[in-house]
Amino acid sequence: MRPWQLRKGRRGWQGAHPVAARRVSHGVTLLALLLVAAALLLPNKEAQFQVAAFTRLPVEGLLLGGVLLVLPRRPRVAVAVLGGLALGVLTVLNLTDIEFNQYLGRSFDVVLDWELLDDAQSYLADTLGGTTALLAAAGVVLLVLAVLTVMALAVVRLGDLLARDKARSTRGLLFASVVWMTCMALDIQISGVPVASQHTVAMVKYHDQALRTTIRDERDFARTAEADQFGGTPAGELVPDLRGKDMIFTFIESYGRSAIEDPIPAPGVTKTLDTSTEALAEAGFHARTGWLTSATYGGGSWLGHSTFMSGLWVDNQNRYRTVTSSDHLTLTEAFKKTGAWDTVGVMPGVQKGWPESKWYGLDKVYNAFQMGYAGPKFSWSTMPDQYALEAFQRLEHGKKRDKPLTSFVILTSSHQPWAPVPEMVDWDKLGDGSVYKGIEAAGNRPADVLTSSTRSSEEYGKSVEYSVTALTQWLERYGKDDTVLVVLGDHQPNARVSGDHASRDVPCSIIAKDPKVLDKIADWGWTEGLRPDHDAPVWKMSDFRDRFLTAYGSTPHPSKG
Repeated sequence: MRPWQLRKGRRGWQGAHPVAARRVSHGVTLLALLLVAAALLLPNKEAQFQVAAFTRLPVEGLLLGGVLLVLPRRPRVAVAVLGGLALGVLTVLNLTDIEFNQYLGRSFDVVLDWELLDDAQSYLADTLGGTTALLAAAGVVLLVLAVLTVMALAVVRLGDLLARDKARSTRGLLFASVVWMTCMALDIQISGVPVASQHTVAMVKYHDQALRTTIRDERDFARTAEADQFGGTPAGELVPDLRGKDMIFTFIESYGRSAIEDPIPAPGVTKTLDTSTEALAEAGFHARTGWLTSATYGGGSWLGHSTFMSGLWVDNQNRYRTVTSSDHLTLTEAFKKTGAWDTVGVMPGVQKGWPESKWYGLDKVYNAFQMGYAGPKFSWSTMPDQYALEAFQRLEHGKKRDKPLTSFVILTSSHQPWAPVPEMVDWDKLGDGSVYKGIEAAGNRPADVLTSSTRSSEEYGKSVEYSVTALTQWLERYGKDDTVLVVLGDHQPNARVSGDHASRDVPCSIIAKDPKVLDKIADWGWTEGLRPDHDAPVWKMSDFRDRFLTAYGSTPHPSKG
C-alpha cells in the first residue's frame, strides 16, 4: 500500500469515527507529554524514586518548548528530533546509572565501562544460560532503539501541538515560566523536593564533569603509579622477617562487613568465624583481623585485588590497565624479587588469557581449565572453593620444593547470585569434582534467589560460611609451622544485599602458627581471631601493602619512575 493510500485510509477512519479518533489523538498527545516529562525528571539512583520527584516543573521543558514555538515547521521538526534523541540518550544513561548504582555502588562511566557490558552478558550466560543472555542483550538493544525513537516522536508531536495555536501556546509557556520562577524564588518543595526543577541540566553537568574527571585522572594516575615507596628496595631488604615462610594471599569473593554485621547473614557467618577460630587454635594457628576499605563495591573484584597487592587506589578500569602495565611492585612480586620464594597463582575464575600474571610476579598460574575439575559449574563460579583448594594442594602446595612458596589464591564460591551454593564434602572424596553433580542439581536456581532481596541475603551468608569453612579446614589439614595466610574480602556484595548506604569495608586476617609473625603487627590494633570488632581499625585497602612490607622488615627505597 502506498503512502497516499495510508493517509486516505486514516482520514477515512477518522471521518467514520470522529469521537474515537479524537480520544486516541488526545491520548497519544498526553502519553507523549508524560514520557517527555518523565525523561526530564528521571533520577539516576533507585533510592531517589518517589512521587515528589515526578511532580516537579522542569525548566528544560519550558526552554525546549519556547524554541520549538518560534521555529518554522521544518527547522522545528529537525530540532524536535535532535532534542528527542538527546533526551533519549540521557534517559538511557540514567537507566544505566540506576543499574550500576544498584550493583557497583557508582554511576556508569561513559569512557571506561563499556567493556563491563560484555562481562555482564557473560555473567548472565553463566547464571541463567546462554539463550537467556542472548535474549537479554537483544532486548537491551531493542529497548535503547525504542527509547530513542519514542522520545524523538514524542517531542515532534508536542512541537506540532504548540504550533497549532501559537498565541495560546505562548500564554501557556509564559504562565508556566512564571510559576517556575516563583517556585524557585520561594524555594517551594514537595516532600523535600524542589518544585522548580533543573534536573536535566544537572544530569548533563554531572556526566560532563565525570567525563572530564576520567580524562584528567588517566593522566594524573599514570604519574602516581610511577612513584613507589619500595620500588628501589634491594632484594635482600624485602620482607626479611618472613624468610622461610609459606606465604598465601587469599581473596574471598564478596566477603564484606555486611556478612558480619547485617542482621540476615551475620548470625550464620559470625558463628562460622568463631567456630573456625577455635578449630584453628586447636591446630596451633592464631589470627588477627581488621577492616580495609575496598576500592570497589558489588563487583569488579580485580580492582580490589590490584589495589591490595599494589598499594595504589585502583578504582576504575583505566587505572587497572595503567598499573598492570607498569613496574609498580606488588606483594607477590616483592617475594619473587627476593629470589627466596617460588610464586604461583590459583585462579578458578579466569577462563581466558590473563597477561596480568607477569605484573603480579607469578611463576605459574592455574586457571579454570588447568585444575582437573570435571564437575558442574555453580552458576558463575567454575568450581567449589573446597575443590580449588584441594587442587592447589595437589598441584603445588603439597609438593616438595627447594624454596618456600608464595601463593595468590582467588576463591569464587561466594560470587553472586549465590545460587546454588556448594556443600562441604569429605576431603578424601573430592576426586575430579564429579561428586558435586548431585549437590549442584539439588541446589537453588539463580532465578529463585535474584527476585528476593531477603533470599539473596540469606544465600549470600551461606556462601560466605562455605568459603570460610573450606579455607580454614584446608589450613587445619595442610597448614605447616611456617604457613602464613593473609585472607580478605575483595569487596562488599551489591546493594541488593548490603543496602543503599553500606560501607565498602571488608575484613582482613593474618593467620600463622609462629607467634613472631603476629607479634610484628601487635601495634596495628587488630582484633584477635577471625571476627573483627565493629570498631577495629579501618584502613584504605591501598594502605596495606606498605604497612605489611614495613612490619616485616622491608626497607623503603623510593623510586620515581
